Amino acid sequence: MRNRRKTAGDRAFNIVVMGISIALLLVIAYPLWFIIIASFSDPVEVNLGKVWILPSRVTLLGYQRVFENAQLWLGYRNTIFYTVAGTFFSLLFTLPAAYALSRKDLVGRNVIMQYFVFTMFFSGGLIPTYLTVNRFHLSNTVWVLLIPFSVSVYNIIIARTFFASSIPQELLEAARLDGCGNARFFAAVALPLSKAIIAVIGLYCAVSHWNQFFQSLIYVRNENLVPLQIVLRNILLQNKFWEDSITDALNEVQLIGDVMKYAVIIIATAPVMCIYPFIQKYFAKGVMIGAVKG
Repeated sequence: MRNRRKTAGDRAFNIVVMGISIALLLVIAYPLWFIIIASFSDPVEVNLGKVWILPSRVTLLGYQRVFENAQLWLGYRNTIFYTVAGTFFSLLFTLPAAYALSRKDLVGRNVIMQYFVFTMFFSGGLIPTYLTVNRFHLSNTVWVLLIPFSVSVYNIIIARTFFASSIPQELLEAARLDGCGNARFFAAVALPLSKAIIAVIGLYCAVSHWNQFFQSLIYVRNENLVPLQIVLRNILLQNKFWEDSITDALNEVQLIGDVMKYAVIIIATAPVMCIYPFIQKYFAKGVMIGAVKG
């Protein structure tokens, strides 16, 4: 069957859609591009508004100053540790809970699930949570960023939906006939068949831990334990202090702080930007898995 020839209206519609798409792409992509070119440009040129499309008077001063900052490298190390260890604990707690809630023979599973969902809409609040964390002596330790906030109800719902729809009941019955218990079935059968959902939940948790800021700001005071996002915040606040000063010496320091600010943003986001194109399909798959059933 021959394709219908496009009319003038079809061509006009395609042109309008293409124009809107290009405009949205520019609106979304240009701020990121500006940060990249500003990090390689002379801070005076940036402040004068001469940096638009390409770097102006290329300099690596910002990156040089950032690489000399020992606190930044410490924050980088801490963030990598929190991301790896936090993702491990999140999977350790989320997957067994989701699998148990997906089992039809679990007594009271609907009631338990309702309790989980209730916490998505109502929480104890910041002050009770802070008092609870302090009572368990977790405040100002590495554990406060790994244990108390390691479970997300949203992730449990996604994993539960996957287990319920992808692990056949007949497979469990066959395993029981061979003498396989619940724990062994979960570890030896369910998990190997769930690589997709493990990747999805793992990526969600890894990105969350990499961008972790609020919990660190509230519960961590030791400078040796702060993650990269807190270090970035301190640099931005320090830069704001320089902007409020009026002396020539501090104004010169403020210019250096500007170019450092852009360099730090690139360094902090570069790993995620480099990895995201390879893991985008897993994020899309996670959304589809969560949309299959309630």
